[in-house]
Amino acid sequence: MQRHIISLKTNLIVYASLLLLLVLTIGGAYLDLGRFNFPLAMAIAVTKACLIVLYFMHARYASRLMHMFATAGLLWLAILFVLTLADFLARGWVPILGK
Repeated sequence: MQRHIISLKTNLIVYASLLLLLVLTIGGAYLDLGRFNFPLAMAIAVTKACLIVLYFMHARYASRLMHMFATAGLLWLAILFVLTLADFLARGWVPILGK
């Protein structure tokens, strides 16, 4: 198994990017963007997660098999989010007797 060592410069750039995204997350929490607050927060969170997976978990330099398993995991997570969101959005469609 071949190991890849990420340079200190790359680690510092990724770390600084994560700190910048943290500041954006905190700043975005104070902004009132209406219905765009959630997409902004999710975009920042997905960007942070991608940086962590690619560089700190070394997925960028992994084999194709590892890429396939990471993609399968993300697909499963997307399925869970879609099903949960579908359940949440469908509440209230059927009237509850007595309310």
